[in-house]
Amino acid sequence: MVKVGGSLGIDYDAVCNDIADLWLEGKKLVLVHGGSAETNRIAELLGHPPKFVTSPSGYTSRFTDRETLEIFEMVYCGKQNKGIVERLQRRGVNAVGLSGLDGRIFEGKHKDSVRAVENGKVKVLRGDHTGTVEKVNGALLHLLLENGYLPVLTPPASSFEGVAINVDGDRAAAALATELKAEALLLLSNVPGLLKNFPDESSLIKHIPANDVESYLEFAQDRMKKKVLGAAEAVQGGCQRVIFGDARLEKPVSKALAGMGTVVS
Repeated sequence: MVKVGGSLGIDYDAVCNDIADLWLEGKKLVLVHGGSAETNRIAELLGHPPKFVTSPSGYTSRFTDRETLEIFEMVYCGKQNKGIVERLQRRGVNAVGLSGLDGRIFEGKHKDSVRAVENGKVKVLRGDHTGTVEKVNGALLHLLLENGYLPVLTPPASSFEGVAINVDGDRAAAALATELKAEALLLLSNVPGLLKNFPDESSLIKHIPANDVESYLEFAQDRMKKKVLGAAEAVQGGCQRVIFGDARLEKPVSKALAGMGTVVS
């Protein structure tokens, strides 16, 4: 189970080259991807710049009104998803690109308001289209895998009422790893792993005990908090290993599987 982020600096060609090699060797993989940097760029060009909010517990997320959701879908489900599918098809992998909305692959409760800290005060912002994945359509994914297709998945998810909702990709991947009983969940981004002293890359934390993941939240900055939370959820759900790996390298998937990065086990 591979999740690759959407931040600047990620080498999607290296990710797809490595996935293709592993797939053609007979490994079964599912890829989940993001697209935050490109979504931010397109949103600025369209005159609807992104708005990020921080919850009282310190988690940063995108405030997703309906217009933002439509830009999000355009970039995540369109440009990013099909760009990755094209890369894999060129490398001989019969990839199928789907959003979590398709077939209700990712499903959860629609949260239409969010509590955010602004200028030291907690405010309630309404009109949000977000949620958390609570249910995964594993049967559809097994159908694809058993028939030789590599699923390439992206948010948004479907609410229980069928409304598109933005969900965190790392936590969605954790839910997927649990549902599919994945041997390993790889969370690849533009840093080498969890850093004790961000942004000092020499301060890499190489191992986190599976029964003590949440105590490492103090070292996570910004969106890395969601990755650590996703790792905790995955190991609690039975995933054997979670690895925070570096998607800027050659063979990033193979290197993460070999233990390069931060290994939660």
